[in-house]
Amino acid sequence: MKEMKILSPTGIVGYGFPEESFFAGVAQKPDLIACDAGSTDPGPYYLGSGKPFTTRSAVKRDMSLMLKAACELNIPLIIGTAGGSGGTPHLQREIDIVFEIAEEHKLSFNFVTISSEFDKEFLVRELKDGKMLPLGVAPLATEEDIRSCTRVVAQMGVEPIIEALDNDAQVILCGRCYDPAPFAAPAIRNGFSEALATHLGKILECACIAATPGSGSDCIMGYLYEDSFSVEPCTPKRICTTTSIAAHTLYEKSNPYLLPGPGGTLDLRECTFIQETERRVRVRGSKFIPQERKNVKLEGTRFIGCRTISICGNRDFLFIKELDSILEGLKKRTAENLKGAEFYYQLDFIVYGKNGVMGALEPNPIVTSHEVGLVIDAVADTQEHANTVCSVARSTLLHYGYPGRMATAGNLAFPFSPSDIEVGDVYNFAVYCLLENEHPKDLFPRTYYHVENGEVTT
Repeated sequence: MKEMKILSPTGIVGYGFPEESFFAGVAQKPDLIACDAGSTDPGPYYLGSGKPFTTRSAVKRDMSLMLKAACELNIPLIIGTAGGSGGTPHLQREIDIVFEIAEEHKLSFNFVTISSEFDKEFLVRELKDGKMLPLGVAPLATEEDIRSCTRVVAQMGVEPIIEALDNDAQVILCGRCYDPAPFAAPAIRNGFSEALATHLGKILECACIAATPGSGSDCIMGYLYEDSFSVEPCTPKRICTTTSIAAHTLYEKSNPYLLPGPGGTLDLRECTFIQETERRVRVRGSKFIPQERKNVKLEGTRFIGCRTISICGNRDFLFIKELDSILEGLKKRTAENLKGAEFYYQLDFIVYGKNGVMGALEPNPIVTSHEVGLVIDAVADTQEHANTVCSVARSTLLHYGYPGRMATAGNLAFPFSPSDIEVGDVYNFAVYCLLENEHPKDLFPRTYYHVENGEVTT
């Protein structure tokens, strides 16, 4: 039976993985090593600032093991969403790391990078030509939204990766990328079902999060066949179960049966999960519905100000009882104390022990805990102004009066000194919509290199 083995070392490059698990996977002689390297989960800051959310040393460690193994086995290594967000600065850092590893270990391979950051003037023209569409509940971006962004990336599908493989690429480093694409692209190119390859990629991209006990930093192997696929952890410490694999199939999806992505929708309505062995699960019945009009998702972020926070706590039951009215009064008092200071600011509070995780969606509004943790969150147009707002709010809350209060020394306990922490620049998503294009591979420029004994040529 036709088979393709795919090794996924970790959920994100830089999260690490045990060498014992990795080499157990390598010993099975996989046909591909693939790994996701990013996400929008950490929010818009990293895309907007151009800073990766993984450290260079951690990425180099993971990449060294993967790159050396790929060269020894003479198989492809494909990394998606380089540097965490896939913008040009994120991609460039990972390119530098690849070249550094190649030089240190005298490696030889054909190397391709695929860019996903878009020129804003191009996007404005596409918007005016009616090529941009809203996505879900997010509004369609305006020209002002596009121009306000520090950068805009698009989520590539399998097409540019397949194009790179067709041009003899062995190592491929992608900008912003659909998470399953690095796993699915070589399989689709080799004639496997697009549905099965994409569904397998959906599971492998988070590595052993799909196993029991789950871990985003341990290795898993996928086995792709003509009519099904199987998954199994590379360590005996973990197992795959029908529940763990089915549950992970639903991961980060609003619809449990229809999973849209670039190129089409994964249809799982007839999918079955079979416990093949104690540690391995086989999956059948995945289908793929191609898009009638091809599109890619755009993600763009803009700078909106600077943030300062203060972390504190309180365990007075009278304070906790009056907390809602205290914080409402604190906002008003802070505004009064800053009257005449003409700058934009936002003041919010996160209350752990009340609704710090779910906010307004918290189904249990009554506080039953004996203590609460407070995060005073001040955002303003400059760091100095954010510092000012946080300082005024923190000092006001420290001595804020409330019914039944007896002690006057202070309402708050601070775990840190200084109490106020400069967080820095703040970004939000200003572009989150679709871009129609019948030739999506042409949207993502590719740069070709040849590395011979660590020496790089283009």
